[in-house]
Amino acid sequence: MLTSRALSSTLDRMMTLNRALDQAFTPEWPSDGARVWVPALDVVEKKDAYLVFVELPGVSQSAVDISFEQNVLTIRGTKDSMIDSNAHGELRVYAAERTTGTFERSIRLPEFVDGEHIGAEFTNGLLTITVPKAQAAQPRRIEIKAGTNETAQITGSSNGTTQSASK
Repeated sequence: MLTSRALSSTLDRMMTLNRALDQAFTPEWPSDGARVWVPALDVVEKKDAYLVFVELPGVSQSAVDISFEQNVLTIRGTKDSMIDSNAHGELRVYAAERTTGTFERSIRLPEFVDGEHIGAEFTNGLLTITVPKAQAAQPRRIEIKAGTNETAQITGSSNGTTQSASK
């Protein structure tokens, strides 16, 4: 079942802030004429982990670097151009719409993740990162133990009266 949360969710607020920061610090018109590429990503919360899906078409697995520090997951990499005039000699380019160059995305994750067991898979241009929740953050069922019907006696010290109370 797919559920969407309201913007009051901690993860939603973090993702909104991440998008705003990406837009604020990424110039729309780079000075060198190159286009800026910010790979699309989705972050999904499961019961025991967060899943991050990053679209990286045309990027080789060896050109991607993932790091995790102080609850910030960072994905960096390079997408090389397929148009190489050094290898092919002089070229006349009629259209060049694909974006190339370096990219970086950072996501601040909520507290209580297990940074030691983060895993990543790269298949057909889709990077899937699994960030397990720490044991303290995972939901658990608390067993209620049956009480006893014993009666405890409480003796008052000031007037010497005896009261009984059930446990």
